[in-house]
Amino acid sequence: MSNLPIFDIAGSALQAQSVRMSTIASNLSNADTVAGSADAVYKPLEPIFQSVTSRNDPNITTVQVKEISQSNAAPIQRYEPGHPLADADGYIYQPDVDPVAQMVNLISTSRNYQAGVEMLTTAKELALATLTMGR
Repeated sequence: MSNLPIFDIAGSALQAQSVRMSTIASNLSNADTVAGSADAVYKPLEPIFQSVTSRNDPNITTVQVKEISQSNAAPIQRYEPGHPLADADGYIYQPDVDPVAQMVNLISTSRNYQAGVEMLTTAKELALATLTMGR
């Protein structure tokens, strides 16, 4: 942890939002993929975050990725007997990914990331202003 914890706090926020963006990108990229069985279908990802309190100061809390979980939602089953991946009953399976919900999450994540960048920029400007005060 640095002497200026704002950099650690903002850095952990940027890392968390970066992980969230990556999982959203993966979900959107695989939204239209198909599989020949429910077990083989892509399972949407969701990052799980946890707060971490500083050992040095209980008033300082950062965020970290606890895990990236896979959705337990049942895949979408479609009857397409002519599809090369169709099972013996003529069904293909797609992940239960809602592109609209994913885009809403992406916009929110992008705004949170921008807020983290602004936090770092402001903290840097204040630190530089403090250093030049005595001149």
